Amino acid sequence: MAGSLIKNAGGGLAKVGGYIVGKKDLVELASYRLTAPGIGASEGATIGRLAEMFQGFFLAPRVTGNAIKGAIFEAAIFEKLGLNVSPKWNDDRTDLIQTIEFNDPDKMVRFAKLVQKFSPIDSNVSPVPSPMSGYEDQVIMAAGTFVSGASIEFSCDGPMREPYIIYIQGGLTYEHVKIAISNACKELFF
Repeated sequence: MAGSLIKNAGGGLAKVGGYIVGKKDLVELASYRLTAPGIGASEGATIGRLAEMFQGFFLAPRVTGNAIKGAIFEAAIFEKLGLNVSPKWNDDRTDLIQTIEFNDPDKMVRFAKLVQKFSPIDSNVSPVPSPMSGYEDQVIMAAGTFVSGASIEFSCDGPMREPYIIYIQGGLTYEHVKIAISNACKELFF
């Protein structure tokens, strides 16, 4: 299994890096493939950032807990507003992703714009549906993140097709998720 440190395991701090786990011999072979035979896991892209990586590992459980707590809040509030959500707020969770079914392309786009608006970085940016490699439909994405691509921070995206489902991820802090989602709902529904 392989993963990225700019996602959950990096706690929102790691700017580069990845990990490989599994049987020792297979991990070793993979490390040779990623670097060079004989070098393997003895080197990697740290770019003087080991302290951030270790701090990310240290904070990852708390950050992941905040993201899950935020997803539960999202599920509860959107279900209360009459939208289909998955998983439900009281379901067992195995992932950080929360889906919201808008059944309306305009509401979905507006929601993504509001997520961006209530983000700490690039809050002045207004996302628009765009073609994206690997997708048949245009995709809307919002992510006002400190680390580019770090969906653990707080982001949403979704393909522009019925039933107009958006996928929300992350939240470094529960407070940010609660403030952003509450304000987005206020502007979108009231």
